[in-house]
Amino acid sequence: MENIYYLLVVCLFLWYFIYLRKVSEYALRHIKSYCKKENLQFISLARHSSRLSFSKDLGPHWRSVFDFEFSGDGESSYQGQALLKGYKLDNIHVPMYKI
Repeated sequence: MENIYYLLVVCLFLWYFIYLRKVSEYALRHIKSYCKKENLQFISLARHSSRLSFSKDLGPHWRSVFDFEFSGDGESSYQGQALLKGYKLDNIHVPMYKI
């Protein structure tokens, strides 16, 4: 009987890993389109945190925060933050940068 619990834990761990990879791909797509729209050079992306959250609109969902690096003039780099709720982009924060 306990083997079923081990199998369940392993399956949940694999599902979580695959889910986070898919969220990272969506974040990359959202941030690259934002940088293209704002005429910024995209440099890199890193997941800062992910946690389970609850809201009246979405119900239970994963809230993920991503840090990304960009350049406005091609010489200097700046760091922004993107917030995703599930697979949807909720908000992007960018500091002031040189054009």
